[in-house]
Amino acid sequence: MRYAVIGDGVAGTMAAQALRNADSSAEVHIFSEEPYPYYRRPMLWEFIAGQVEQDAIFYRPLTWYDEHSIALHLATSVATLAPQEHRLGLADGSTIAYDRLLLATGARPFIPSCMGAELAGVFTLRTLHDALAIKAYAAQSSTCVVIGGGLLGLETARALTTAGLDVTVVEYAPYLLPRQIDSDGAAVLQALLEQQGLHIICNAQTDVILGAGAASTIRLKDGRTLPADIVLFSTGIRPETSLAQTAGIETNRGVIVDRHLQTSAPDVYAAGDVAEFEGRVYGIIPPSIEQARIAAANMVNAGSATYAGTVPTTTLKIAGADLTSLGDALEREDTCQVLHRSGPTPGQYRRLVVRDGRLIGAVLLNDRKDVRPVSQLIERHADVSAHIEQLLSDEFDLQRLLL
Repeated sequence: MRYAVIGDGVAGTMAAQALRNADSSAEVHIFSEEPYPYYRRPMLWEFIAGQVEQDAIFYRPLTWYDEHSIALHLATSVATLAPQEHRLGLADGSTIAYDRLLLATGARPFIPSCMGAELAGVFTLRTLHDALAIKAYAAQSSTCVVIGGGLLGLETARALTTAGLDVTVVEYAPYLLPRQIDSDGAAVLQALLEQQGLHIICNAQTDVILGAGAASTIRLKDGRTLPADIVLFSTGIRPETSLAQTAGIETNRGVIVDRHLQTSAPDVYAAGDVAEFEGRVYGIIPPSIEQARIAAANMVNAGSATYAGTVPTTTLKIAGADLTSLGDALEREDTCQVLHRSGPTPGQYRRLVVRDGRLIGAVLLNDRKDVRPVSQLIERHADVSAHIEQLLSDEFDLQRLLL
């Protein structure tokens, strides 16, 4: 049996490891456009900030792949896919046959149309190559504008502040992290980040990036200008579906998969940022890992494992702000019972969402001790209706509801 995995991000690497563990006699091949083995993408910010060396971000040394008989093909682009023939065409003109294939092609950064985006000093951050370029450019820069106040934008902004730049975050929405937190919690978060030295402008839109060959200034739609030696777009991602589309595999926003993570093509599976399950592309690490393991199980033994979706969990960990958003954290008060409070200590915020007596979502800002029990309550669909009045109290032990 020969298994092929396209992509060596978290989904591709975890799937390859699971394939090897489940089928010790098979061939396992990973094809990656990047020249590096799998690295921890969330550590790119620490690398930019100078807090870790490059070697520290790699998950496994290259020798690990050889030791586990996983053929890692780096700097190798898959140009074509012929599902009916069970064959891949590589960019160098060679071909390789496979028995089962996993698409783990991930996603690419989305850059909205903006004049000046082609100037030197304008970046996105998705790969180690991007991080190396940003780190080198930052060493000769003093000001930065990050366009986008989502998780990636804020983590990168903080990293560049730590590296010594004066950083402004420009967010189109009325407040930060509109996909993870409500307006009340965002106000608490923004105050924390501003105390850490970030400048934040919400409800604003970039008009043009100005500069003679290299970025120097950003002009906003309202006419304000901001100094910017570096401009970093952090405006979302789009699943990398081009290979699947040209192969005739069904796609929508991502590559559509069923509960076995199988695509519309025979013996072709998908996992991670490229996969779309029941209309949803998660775009975060926990579902990528879960999907990788389930896809690998089905590649070895078809139909042996099912995927029912993942309770989304996103985190932001930068100085002064430890934020976790769980489940359906932003459901409206007209459809659910929403409990929220600030404090009791400055910089703390808690929002709990209850539907039909069951906890379905939460926002916990600098409230780390209850992340685990809240996550478990959501996963178990636990009935908390008898304790509604106590859920916001620091004295109430949420763990008791799990007994």
